[in-house]
Amino acid sequence: MLVPDPKVVRTLLTRYASLQIAQAERAQPAAARELADVSYTLCVMMGTTDVHEAIETADALLMGKGPVTPESSASAADGESGLSLAV
Repeated sequence: MLVPDPKVVRTLLTRYASLQIAQAERAQPAAARELADVSYTLCVMMGTTDVHEAIETADALLMGKGPVTPESSASAADGESGLSLAV
């Protein structure tokens, strides 16, 4: 499996979070399109079809835990805060 560059992943997560905040403060069509593009790119890079799964997988990658599976996700929720680095 190819592993994305952590710097690129971190940049995408930061952009995703910034766009989410911007949309929450004041919805704008241009920001909505860019948010959709960033969400799609995160999903492709992380090999998922859901942006929330992509964020979870990206967080695991950046924290050095490797890929997220349903089993590891359930066990992580027991021992950690369960908070995403991006949102």
